[in-house]
Amino acid sequence: MKNYSEDVNRQYHIQVAKGEVGRYVILPGDPGRCEKIASYLEKPVLVASNREFTTYTGMLDGEKVSVTSTGIGGPSAAIAMEELARCGADTFVRIGTCGGMQTEVKSGDIVIATGSIRMEGTSKEYAPIEYPAVANLEVTNALVRAAKEDGCTWHTGVVQSKDAFYGQHEPEAMPVGYELLNKWEAWKKMGCLASEMESAALFIVAGKLRVRAGACFLVMANQEREKLGLENPVVHDTGMAVRTAVGAVRNLIRCEKEKNK
Repeated sequence: MKNYSEDVNRQYHIQVAKGEVGRYVILPGDPGRCEKIASYLEKPVLVASNREFTTYTGMLDGEKVSVTSTGIGGPSAAIAMEELARCGADTFVRIGTCGGMQTEVKSGDIVIATGSIRMEGTSKEYAPIEYPAVANLEVTNALVRAAKEDGCTWHTGVVQSKDAFYGQHEPEAMPVGYELLNKWEAWKKMGCLASEMESAALFIVAGKLRVRAGACFLVMANQEREKLGLENPVVHDTGMAVRTAVGAVRNLIRCEKEKNK
């Protein structure tokens, strides 16, 4: 396709060129979290900041690793993955926040997604709806190992990806609230752990690009616990989720080195 960037050596949206990112990339949504995550790297450098996409690159255990923000939702997350892959990245770890859906998923816990419900629009322009949005097993195992090593409370399972934040939190106010409420109950009955906005798109795009992707999330709160009058504080500290994501990249680097011995 035509490159619309003023500098044709750089990707149009993320403004990054080949050689400026590592094969491993951590993907937060918020650009404001990039510097915090990059502080876990050795000698991190700000590569580019354009629109919602901020990129840092540094070293981790002898490997070049990058951090790129994706903004909110599937469309911008898909753009980031597409353009990072064109710059040489092939392993992606999404770190974000979510809302718990099962009562045992509490504020401050970590959810590691094994798959995502495709209740969003981006992935439908990549693959038929029958195709599942599934996390890469190697990345998922690396995330589980990192969560165990950090000693946090963690859960693995399916999450829901949606496009409308207020469709989740105020479904009765929406003209299609009848559908949103019925589907929410269905997801709960199927054991869906949490709701977020990017992983389904990332997992499907990763399949199309033949790259690896996994995701972990901080549970900020749980509206189902709130409804039942159970303890439900709002947690904003993403430190554990960040450590889980960074630890997962470390585990992946270690596995790759052992494989190549």
